[in-house]
Amino acid sequence: MPALNVEFSDRELADLRRIAKERGTSMKALVREAAAADIARHRALQEGAEAFRRFFEGHADEFAAAFPEDESHTKSEGQDA
Repeated sequence: MPALNVEFSDRELADLRRIAKERGTSMKALVREAAAADIARHRALQEGAEAFRRFFEGHADEFAAAFPEDESHTKSEGQDA
């Protein structure tokens, strides 16, 4: 399995040791769980953003009608001078 060496400050390392001890786990498991949680959160945000883009694109005319002041501002930004 691939591995990654990560450097921590003395304080960060001490905090990791303390937290791992409090949780009854190893430092390796603690760091791995934190990284896995961040990866899952990142994927969920990407998927949510993509779902919003699809929804917005599918309802662009409705948004334009509901927020005409934003629509005219957006169009003027996109035009070449």
